[in-house]
Amino acid sequence: MKIPSPVRSVNVIPDRLQKLKEELAHRIAAYVGTEQKRITEVPGLTVHRRTAPTPPCSMTYEPSLILTAQGCKRVELGDRAFTYGSSHYLLASVALPVVARVVEASEQTPCLALSLKLKMPVVRELLGREEITVGPQPEKGPAIAVGELTVELLDSFCRLMRLLDQPREIGFLHELIEREIIFRVLRGPEGARLRAIATLGDQSQRTAKAIAWIKDNYAKPLRVEELAEIAGMGVSTLHHHFRALTAMSPLQYQKQIRLQEARARMSIQGLDVGSAALEVGYESASQFTREYKRFFGQTPMRDTRTLRSTDTAQMETLRAR
Repeated sequence: MKIPSPVRSVNVIPDRLQKLKEELAHRIAAYVGTEQKRITEVPGLTVHRRTAPTPPCSMTYEPSLILTAQGCKRVELGDRAFTYGSSHYLLASVALPVVARVVEASEQTPCLALSLKLKMPVVRELLGREEITVGPQPEKGPAIAVGELTVELLDSFCRLMRLLDQPREIGFLHELIEREIIFRVLRGPEGARLRAIATLGDQSQRTAKAIAWIKDNYAKPLRVEELAEIAGMGVSTLHHHFRALTAMSPLQYQKQIRLQEARARMSIQGLDVGSAALEVGYESASQFTREYKRFFGQTPMRDTRTLRSTDTAQMETLRAR
């Protein structure tokens, strides 16, 4: 009997990984077409495409898993940076204001990515099953991490993308595949980080509750003492864990959420500076303008014109193709 070559056996997993990466990239490219972003029929699943590196962009990452099937992205949270290409995924376990950019992309080899929003009730339900074993609690760190993609996890995402070719099956199958994806993340090295955020009573989960409150109520006045009561923690303890997860204080977090929301309302909805400032919770338009310029590098009016001119140029480029 002929014994299989050990070299071939060793190469099975890398070959399988490469084929799955190629399939995922192909499916994302086919679905997104010439658009930069497209929300799919699968709830919580969005695909992205960029044909050139991008400048740093301030945005808020929702609790999600993000994969780059092709190309490379970089995310900065405070003074820490996380770079991930086609061999890794990014896990954001709470809503986080970050600075993100595409670092590898071209017309011939665009950056092709997808993001899947995480459902914490599903995470908690899976953690309650005895057969789910999670690794030891990681060292205290931010609620964002880069994990290594496995054949099993990549295969799950490929099957999720395949559902887009069978829309009648999405309603029944997408939740099953999403549960499998969460299961595989929980079983991996980053599973303990996600478990801490989802486990009721854990200090990380309590802090995540405070983070979610600010995210949902950013326009309201923030009183740290009341926020600590919501989290069921002392003020100093909340400050410590809040900064550990988000790399900023509660007030800094609120400010970044407010400024990003105001930016979207001016550039997309067409609000003027004063109206946008009031809607996101600022009492003084002059204070808003100062903080906006400090954060984005330009005054609100100039920044809005820049964003709109960039969008117009991109649309003209698409029409010319």
